[in-house]
Amino acid sequence: MTVSRRVLHSLFISVSTAIGCSVAHAAAPAPQDEATGSLSEIVVTAEKRETNLQTTPVSISVLGGDDLKNRTVHSLEDLMDGSVPSLRIAPFYSRSSALTVGIRGIVPFDANQPSRDAGVGVYLDGVYLGRSQGLGAALYDIDRIEVLKGPQGTLFGRNSTGGAVDIVTRKPSGEFHVRQVGGVSNFGGYRVETHVDLPRVANISVKLDAIVNKRNGTVENPFEDQRDFNEFNRRGFHGEALWEPSEYFSADYSFDISYDQTTPYYNQLLDHNPTLPPLAGAVRVQPDRADVADVGVPEQKSIGRTHGHALHMSWHPMDNLELKSITSYRELSQSQFDNGGAHATKFAPNGKFSRYSLAGLRQKQYSQEFQLIGSTKRIDYVGGVYYYHEHGEDNAWTPNTLQWDALNGATYFRLPSLEAGAQTPFPDRASNAVANSAAVFGQATWTPPVIDDRLHLTAGARYTHDKKHGDLFMVNGAPTPFNFRVSSGQVNPSFNVAYDVTQSVHLYGKWGTAYRAGGANSRSINYRSFGPEKVGTYEVGLKSEFLDRRARLNLAAYSSRYKSMQVDFAAVNLEKSNRGTLETVNIPGVAMIKGIEADATLMPIQGLTLTASYAFTDYDLPAAANPFKGNALEAVYLVYTPKNAFSAAIDYALPFKSFTLLTHLDANMAGGYHAMASEPLLTQGSFVVNGRLSVEDIAIGKAGDFELAFWVRNLFNEEHTFVAGTLSATTLGTTGIYNDPRTYGVETTLKF
Repeated sequence: MTVSRRVLHSLFISVSTAIGCSVAHAAAPAPQDEATGSLSEIVVTAEKRETNLQTTPVSISVLGGDDLKNRTVHSLEDLMDGSVPSLRIAPFYSRSSALTVGIRGIVPFDANQPSRDAGVGVYLDGVYLGRSQGLGAALYDIDRIEVLKGPQGTLFGRNSTGGAVDIVTRKPSGEFHVRQVGGVSNFGGYRVETHVDLPRVANISVKLDAIVNKRNGTVENPFEDQRDFNEFNRRGFHGEALWEPSEYFSADYSFDISYDQTTPYYNQLLDHNPTLPPLAGAVRVQPDRADVADVGVPEQKSIGRTHGHALHMSWHPMDNLELKSITSYRELSQSQFDNGGAHATKFAPNGKFSRYSLAGLRQKQYSQEFQLIGSTKRIDYVGGVYYYHEHGEDNAWTPNTLQWDALNGATYFRLPSLEAGAQTPFPDRASNAVANSAAVFGQATWTPPVIDDRLHLTAGARYTHDKKHGDLFMVNGAPTPFNFRVSSGQVNPSFNVAYDVTQSVHLYGKWGTAYRAGGANSRSINYRSFGPEKVGTYEVGLKSEFLDRRARLNLAAYSSRYKSMQVDFAAVNLEKSNRGTLETVNIPGVAMIKGIEADATLMPIQGLTLTASYAFTDYDLPAAANPFKGNALEAVYLVYTPKNAFSAAIDYALPFKSFTLLTHLDANMAGGYHAMASEPLLTQGSFVVNGRLSVEDIAIGKAGDFELAFWVRNLFNEEHTFVAGTLSATTLGTTGIYNDPRTYGVETTLKF
């Protein structure tokens, strides 16, 4: 608790100073086999071993390094456009300092607290990333991103009810290579990347990556000397050393450190509620994406800092047997300063407004995993044990920052820091939480000696034991006795039947389970606990290649039973208190989610690749008891989940004598969705087109080559809300947050 109070003191100093002073397969283009002119094999590690995507009986989308480059994806936040239709990524409301990640409709609204967890496991080289804060940091030199759809409880464990996202970095090659990237873009943006592969010395290969990526805001904040909305400044360093003393053993140590500076999105007023009094003179209804905020607000940068260590060891004591160890330690600190707009309260002469949400989080985590991977003539197996420990603490304070004039609100002025602090006790809340999770797991695939070895039967299970406890030790500036303690054990089995119709056509049927751990909500009134939620999914799928491996078609259909679903209910009454409360409850009964997914790839001629992906998601949720309305039953909705989502891309490579011309165009479409579980209002549908044109393989002497590229995101400057709602009864009307406007730039790459 000593650390927590030190964090609160630091937050108070920084806030007071700030206010006082101014205050693919989602349409992933498959690589081509140059020797045969056909689509080449895509390798994935969904089953803890390297396998061919087409023969792995799991629904997986893969975005390779070239796909990420073509789509100008520099962080997970750039996948908000729907590049993978089943994968939905969004900020927590207007905060880009924390990302919400969901798959197949399982998308938590608010997982950025140390006392609760996400529904999709995000992994960096096999290491689980426990918090939604830090997920928006810059991506390093990425080999691929694997999106595993559906429950992954057997091999990936708890908090993978929707699936898992595995980010795989590029490993040291042991050969000398340098890749230098530099670029500029509109909104004052620039990017610099340096990637250095050093030659192997004493059986040790070293790789170094350094990144700086900056952009100014896209919505002007008219308050003098204040930061604009939606800016970012991301930088980081990654180093990796691979020791291979023999062909039987390797040790791979990596270190990464990142700095992620952001300001919030602008939450604008889309319409005015005619039943409420007139708007203040300075407030404007802005039904379209705004370039300038109507009311300027004090705004400072939110800063996230992460660093981590990981040690991967692999030992092959005999043929077809491998023992792996993954050891990791990570730390995260994140300030979240969110003054996203001044539209949450009605106008009153001399009234205070512009609620400033000032939150902080610190987290440490340690994990250890051992895996035993092997195979016999007819059985492939994997087993292991896993341990995870996490300690986190968070806090928040929500003072007002502005005050209207005494007449009609045509003018306003900034409140001094002491007056802002006097309005509401400091802090609104402060909490800590500790989680320990231990698991043992195993899975085996048997190919019986029947039907020409075409049948494959897989069974697996994982037992997990979780313990969590925490204290909500301050509320509204006063010490409180609130605490929670939960403990549970869970077995997650899975079964899979796969059949090779031919060498290029594969069918499978699967039943998989997973669960999300229980916990507590630090935004709640008394830190009351809630239980785990469980998901079981039936899935059938087809994976096929035809036309001499120039075409692929993968299909999947699934039905999920969602038990004890965790749902958030919000209560915000800014006329009485700036502290918003959020209670999490488990819905009794069973929720149903059903869907269909399709991924297609076609290479009609050499150099031309066409890809398309589609996801259909439908659901039926039982009503839930709203604790803020006497436990009255209310309808609830899946968040950030459009019923229909589609992505398509065209890639064409045209070789010339001294260079290669590459063109890329992708289109991403989705219907509207609910941004909050208790909000019936839908966001607007989206249609975003991105493109890239590059000239590559321009020789520079004998040792290197040069690349020049032009890129654009949101080519047609399409606009849509990705958050929309009424927030509370005191809201002026409907508010919403729009997607980024068109961004474009030029970049060069030097390789040798």
